Amino acid sequence: MIAVVRWARNLILTGAVAGSVVLAGGFWLFVAALERTESLVREPVDGIVALTGGADRINEAVDLLLRGRGARLLITGVNEKTTREELSRVHPDARSAFACCVDLDYRALNTIGNAEQTRLWARQHGFRSLLIVTSTYHMPRTLAEIGHVLPDVKIFAHSVVPETMDIDGWWREPQLAKLLAFEYVKYVAAVARMQFGPSDAATGTAAARVPGSAAGLRPM
Repeated sequence: MIAVVRWARNLILTGAVAGSVVLAGGFWLFVAALERTESLVREPVDGIVALTGGADRINEAVDLLLRGRGARLLITGVNEKTTREELSRVHPDARSAFACCVDLDYRALNTIGNAEQTRLWARQHGFRSLLIVTSTYHMPRTLAEIGHVLPDVKIFAHSVVPETMDIDGWWREPQLAKLLAFEYVKYVAAVARMQFGPSDAATGTAAARVPGSAAGLRPM
């Protein structure tokens, strides 16, 4: 009996060590794959999608819209207290674009919700190609979530890289290391959910209404 217990304990320890090595190697590959500079995708797309979480993301997305990179822009995950007027005041050169070609999603609560609202928006407009704008560390999980719900749509990435973020020297900055590690864990969990768990994108939204309703997407 004692021998069996020892064998089981050694097996568990070996599995734990192997799992740790795999996770550590995966984290290294995850960080190595992150964009260090802003992406330059030149192929025109039908629509642009910006995920909230930083002013730079919205600025980049609006600039891409003004440059004619897409016909419409979806800003997903907007705070319910943020109005279209406030956003247009921050971007005075884009007032006409906000009036005609920008949709605001107030329903998404997380990246799963962002993906679901993007799916509804793309289907509503018949879009076959999208340019996704979010932070470089958030891009892998975002592409995984959106690609999962829109497998037949061509997806391009426009990674936003903050000037103060030194990804190559992440181990020297505890806050950045924590951010990247946390994002990596969420990425692994998201991929595992897509592969082995039920699909339930609605858990990432505040309501399940059709885009364009008063509580969800707010086109002008």
